[in-house]
Amino acid sequence: MIADGGRRHRVLVVEDEDNIAIALDYLMTREGYEHDRIANGAEAMERIRTTHPDLVLLDVMLPEVSGYEICQGVRLDPGLSDVKILMMTARGSAIERRKGLALGADGFISKPFELRELREEVRRLLGNAPTQ
Repeated sequence: MIADGGRRHRVLVVEDEDNIAIALDYLMTREGYEHDRIANGAEAMERIRTTHPDLVLLDVMLPEVSGYEICQGVRLDPGLSDVKILMMTARGSAIERRKGLALGADGFISKPFELRELREEVRRLLGNAPTQ
């Protein structure tokens, strides 16, 4: 999908589980997004700052630094105010969702997720939802 200015939307996947990352890679490739993946929470903030993605697909449970901490770090950085964050968690409780949204996440999806559901949420956040 194309962002403003004619370039492809950039998506950063922050996910430590390989099987989920493979599914996300497949979806991002099929949708035409530029994408990259890191598996460690400690490296996420630096990568977000250097690549300035349009969207971060952010797992909550990560090694070293949690997705919540990363989300909060992005929201506290005025230079990253336009970066969208879609949090993903296997613990899809209402409390987890409220916490993520309170920290500034733009969306929240529970694992395991349907690829169709994730695709629609990514399109919504990037402003390129298909017309019905």
